[in-house]
Amino acid sequence: MDIRLGNGFDVHRFGRGDCVVLCGIEVPHDQGLVGHSDADVGMHALTDAIYGALARGDIGQHFPPGDAQWKGAASDIFLRHAVDLAAEMGFALNNADITLICEQPKIGPHAPAMRSRLSEITGLDIDRVSVKATTSERLGFTGRGEGIAAIATATLVAA
Repeated sequence: MDIRLGNGFDVHRFGRGDCVVLCGIEVPHDQGLVGHSDADVGMHALTDAIYGALARGDIGQHFPPGDAQWKGAASDIFLRHAVDLAAEMGFALNNADITLICEQPKIGPHAPAMRSRLSEITGLDIDRVSVKATTSERLGFTGRGEGIAAIATATLVAA
């Protein structure tokens, strides 16, 4: 059986706003995330994990940040593209694991909705989608409350 594993990482800084979009869910917060698209670090990291497993570059190669058509775009477009590319290449997403790294907002209360949204977008059963969070113990830019980071792992299997 052909199995592939990919890892992704993304980070966005806080800026003006009253919510953050994480794994496709609007989470109330006293700031927003700054990015060319909706700055959804969770979805961006998972998208890159899929591209990595396929050895097809990263999100910036498929959706250049300098391209005006992606300004403010919802990140489900990027994730769907990665899942569709996997299918075109003969692979299916088998598992997705995302860790959000931030001091605030608290992720736990929103994790079930995030898992559900990612399940809907990717077509995975919800028991194959993990969303969890950790802090950086007040160290570094996430610890100082300057932004949010995300790490994701994706497993693909030959379809």
